[in-house]
Amino acid sequence: MLKGIPSIIGPDLLKVLCEMGHGDTIVIADGNFPAASIAKDAILIRMDGHGVPEILEAILKLVPLDQYVEKPVTLMERCEGDNADISIWDKYKRIVNDAESRGEALIGTLERFAFYDEAGKAYAVIATSETNQYANVILKKGCVL
Repeated sequence: MLKGIPSIIGPDLLKVLCEMGHGDTIVIADGNFPAASIAKDAILIRMDGHGVPEILEAILKLVPLDQYVEKPVTLMERCEGDNADISIWDKYKRIVNDAESRGEALIGTLERFAFYDEAGKAYAVIATSETNQYANVILKKGCVL
């Protein structure tokens, strides 16, 4: 155990977060996301039994968001005609507001297939058991100043 590290952050994830450099991205994927196939050129971290909000909150305690891009947090847009509940985004806004002084203005969205394309460029993908649809998040790492 280490002081100051959220207990949900295991050694594999901690190593990945340390290895990531400025501009690298990490995906926190819901349970429906094709994590293994998207991560074919990335590191896949399994965090079964956990949801996206608790992982997002823990990561943002350790990792700064990129200060040189307008939207270093990206969510997957709901498909046209889909009425899936996206109220989980309200949790994300609160978590980002609590973690970053720039607040929820840092959150952007991408259309589903554009999101998959961006996710395919990630350094790492975290597969979760999140049951909410459209709960996927891409984080772009910044610099510690």
